[in-house]
Amino acid sequence: MDQLQTLETLGLFSSRVPRYTSYPTAAAFSPEVGSTFQQAALSALDPAEPVSVYVHIPFCERLCFFCACHTQGTKTLGPVERYVEVLETEIDLLRVALPPGLRMGRMHWGGGTPTILPPALIERLNRAIHRLFTPTASFEFSVEIDPTLIDRAKIEALRAAGLTRASIGIQDFDPEVQQAISRLQSFEATRRCVGQLRAAGVTSLNTDLVYGLPHQTMARLEDTIDKTLSFSPDRVALFGYAHVPWVSKRQKLIREATLPDEVARYHLNQRAAARFTSAGMEAIGIDHFATPQDALARAKHSPRLRRNFQGYTDDNCQTLIGLGASSISRFPGGYVQNAPATAAYNARITAGELPGARGYAMDDTDHLHARAIELLMCDFSLDLSDLAQTFGARALDLESDLNAMCARYTPFVRLSGMRFDILPEGRALTRVIASALDRKVPEGMRYSQAS
Repeated sequence: MDQLQTLETLGLFSSRVPRYTSYPTAAAFSPEVGSTFQQAALSALDPAEPVSVYVHIPFCERLCFFCACHTQGTKTLGPVERYVEVLETEIDLLRVALPPGLRMGRMHWGGGTPTILPPALIERLNRAIHRLFTPTASFEFSVEIDPTLIDRAKIEALRAAGLTRASIGIQDFDPEVQQAISRLQSFEATRRCVGQLRAAGVTSLNTDLVYGLPHQTMARLEDTIDKTLSFSPDRVALFGYAHVPWVSKRQKLIREATLPDEVARYHLNQRAAARFTSAGMEAIGIDHFATPQDALARAKHSPRLRRNFQGYTDDNCQTLIGLGASSISRFPGGYVQNAPATAAYNARITAGELPGARGYAMDDTDHLHARAIELLMCDFSLDLSDLAQTFGARALDLESDLNAMCARYTPFVRLSGMRFDILPEGRALTRVIASALDRKVPEGMRYSQAS
């Protein structure tokens, strides 16, 4: 049996497992953990420890068929302006809940389409956030950017707000693929955006690509990679398209017959990874690549690599405060998600309530499993002796799991003493292997495919 057949036998193509940007995943969140938990977690934060801040802008001028994020379409700025007003009110509520003097180490604006904001709203929102949080000396600010909704004035406003890293969504440059996912974006518009960002002094550039899209072929993906590399990005995220039409209704507009099959997806992924590493980038975890000089590559070798809702990061802040509809906050004691629907979020804030609608309170065992899964996702290894330094003898409870995983996934893993490793040839199975440590999968839950 060749390697691909063995991977298939072990569930690479049949398994549906989480991406593990958190543990437990959002599927395990409950409405029993909401604004009361959120209030207590916020007030208990230590001002000596910087936090990260995530701001969700859910609006888009176009709704991409492949996207499963919480977004809504708008053709006017009226709803966007009202949303920023509500964000300002949420910030006022946080000012009451938080201890004074809290500092902000990182900030990320995601969506949706943050660059739907005109310069005046960019400046207004940034001022409100900075009235609540004082940036640290090493503060970093990143924004997801749609090249079709950006211009020099918006870039100047973002740069004045402290933008240090731009994350540009590309997905695929082929016109037929773009048509099938309702995301028309020319190479010329993207190149112009990159040039304007560089000219404005934004020195760090991320690009996002997706494999497994409708009508995507090896030749088309190769062409997209060629064009992407011409931008000299510092980081590339290479995500597998998650076809989950039972979660995202708009994905029903994508004809499943046009999607590459599982084996084709695997080869698209492997070829793209080979292209980026041959271009001098380092593989980071299961789906990121970075130049050797980039902070993400340095974190990999420290090792300080972490995983959060945006993917792989070198952000070591223990707390992430999410602002806006559907945002998820991560606290030392667990997670809280703001009301996902914009109308419900607006209603809670307008009523003077914190917007937390569902979440999860973690116990010691949850923290142990969360760290073990994160180590596998980031480093492809874990050592029970190291875990025991943090979690005590409880870490040894994982020994039977590792033995079972070793028996199940041979020849792609190795257990040597207390150290468990996923070997390079088995890293396509990382999400599947990590799921063996997941104790919080709700009954009947369907995740995206592992390949």
